[in-house]
Amino acid sequence: MSIHQRLLGAPLLAMTCTVLPAPAAPAAQPVERATYLTQGHPSGFEEITPTPDGGIKSHFEFNDRGRGPNMDVVSRLAADGTPTRIDAGGLSYLKAAVEEHFALDKGQASWQDSGENEQRAVTGPAFYISIHSPPEEMTLLVQALLKAPGQRLPLLPAGEAQLRKLSEETLEGKAGSQRLSLYAVTGLDLTPDYLWLDADGRFFASYSDWSTLVREGWEDVVPALGKLQNAQDQKLAAARAASLTRHLDQPLAIEHVRVFDPDALSAKPGQTVLVQGGHIAAVGDDGTLKLPAQTQRFDGQGRFLMPGLWDMHVHLAANDGPLDVAAGITTIRDLGNDPDVLADLTDAADSGRDIGPRVIKAGLIDGHGPFQSPIKIFADTPEEAVQQVDRYADRGYVQIKIYSSVKPELVPVIVKEARARGLRISGHVPAFMNAEQFVADGVDEIQHINFLFLNFFFDTVKDTRTPARFTTVAQHGAELDLGSPRVRNFVQLLKDHHIVSDPTLVAFEGMFTERPGLMAPTYNRVVDRLPLTLQRQVRAGSEGLQVPAGMDARYRESYARMVEMVGELYRSGVTIVAGTDGSDAFTLAREFELYVNAGIPPAEVLRLDTLGAARVMKHDDVYGRVAPGYVSDLILVDGDPSLNISDIRKVRTVLRGDRLYDSAALWQAMGVAPAP
Repeated sequence: MSIHQRLLGAPLLAMTCTVLPAPAAPAAQPVERATYLTQGHPSGFEEITPTPDGGIKSHFEFNDRGRGPNMDVVSRLAADGTPTRIDAGGLSYLKAAVEEHFALDKGQASWQDSGENEQRAVTGPAFYISIHSPPEEMTLLVQALLKAPGQRLPLLPAGEAQLRKLSEETLEGKAGSQRLSLYAVTGLDLTPDYLWLDADGRFFASYSDWSTLVREGWEDVVPALGKLQNAQDQKLAAARAASLTRHLDQPLAIEHVRVFDPDALSAKPGQTVLVQGGHIAAVGDDGTLKLPAQTQRFDGQGRFLMPGLWDMHVHLAANDGPLDVAAGITTIRDLGNDPDVLADLTDAADSGRDIGPRVIKAGLIDGHGPFQSPIKIFADTPEEAVQQVDRYADRGYVQIKIYSSVKPELVPVIVKEARARGLRISGHVPAFMNAEQFVADGVDEIQHINFLFLNFFFDTVKDTRTPARFTTVAQHGAELDLGSPRVRNFVQLLKDHHIVSDPTLVAFEGMFTERPGLMAPTYNRVVDRLPLTLQRQVRAGSEGLQVPAGMDARYRESYARMVEMVGELYRSGVTIVAGTDGSDAFTLAREFELYVNAGIPPAEVLRLDTLGAARVMKHDDVYGRVAPGYVSDLILVDGDPSLNISDIRKVRTVLRGDRLYDSAALWQAMGVAPAP
């Protein structure tokens, strides 16, 4: 998922709206219906119906483990296809109430939502982009772009959309044959938005590796359609990689740098680092190293040189790689993905056909049920549990992640087989057991700080497959006394069993603290660098939980207690790894800042995310240090993040082995302004 899809309410994955009642429509069959698929499984639908006054009503809903929108949007269009009125309202992905209206009358545009109430004179055709947009809005935009001169349209409130036709294809399915056109829209997201239209110019499909909306009755063509679209996307990736990657065919001397030592937690100035063949060949004082013939010199200009960053909780998607590398992330741990999709993404980055970090693979196992994971690998019996562990081990995975719907009695079975195959074991604490029981069953790691809190609210909520695993902590987390004997004994249990904590604090910041019209601090330092359309989506503040009356302060206090808990874990000697729970290169730096807020010194944060992460994954013999023999995954940073952790946002140069990247060029290629 891209930043737009995962966080900002994009048409396919996190859309957040529904519509206010429109003029009553007569009883009629919908003219169009599409199936929403998550990882190939039906999880929702979109239905398009005409209204009596010539408008278009779209109903969209899907279920994602108890989350997901339920929306109706009524749109009315001018002859050129641009909207003259939009009325929307309903429930967000996290079930918060939303409402939005747009109108264009006699050259005056106005729009209102939970955080905006604006008017503007409009002198020509322009397309309003809803904050709470249904999938149908992308279809309407493409149809309007097809009519527009040069297939370009100004956007309201800001920006410009451009359309390009990529290919025409004929697909055969059980329902017959379809002649389709694939279009790419730029100007909305960091990468193109793709849409498939039929020969009549109507919606057929919107595809991604994670989720797809496809015309009802044509679900069987999705694999073929995805293969065709991915081929187009891979062309874009290959061209990007060719233009932005500098291959180090000769030794490289990085001179005049301050080298950070994660063992000593200090930086030594006036250093030269010799890189050769994707590894560090030597480190020494400037002017003291004997350099091989034809060595290239790189002036580090006194910058801070340190090992590349690790994001230890990712769900990788296409086009995430360049953003990760731009942010200095040279290694990720994927904690749940379609194995075939992940294999393709990993191979593309490793081979140089795309730009991306190294990938450590953890395989997710869940149980069947109403809140099952979209990842299609399940175990409901001991035999299936063993089979799924072996399936991952045979594909080179190094870790198993247990998910929320796994039966508690299967946890020891998974642990035993994973141990036999040499795999680490982590996960959500499954429903109907608490964290203490999960630890006793022999796991190595617990994902997400909320599952540590839920250990103390087991009498309140036992079924944590649902969004109750968020709302219970939001409503009661502030009550937890971190200094109480019960909490202290639990933290000691984690330490005694060498449990690693993967808190993903940043994943809860927006959920617990964002309010309509008031974004969480997560993106404060980066929002101005995003494309204009994304800036507006971020500022909308529409990604928070629905807050019951009188609970606003409590939700914020509970989040603050979660941050405090991470500090308690650190001071008690529990190992922490830094992850973001997504595919968002913008938020790892925020995770670091939250750790510092929790009381972890900045230099310690750098250590836990480099050498510490490598040590957890048993790769600290070749990753995580700037030392001879180590892989040359390195980043050059302005400032000193060992003193001011926010300086980690100022990555200037990235080495991934024998490939060198200019961070600013990567950001710009993805439509993002470089870090100041």
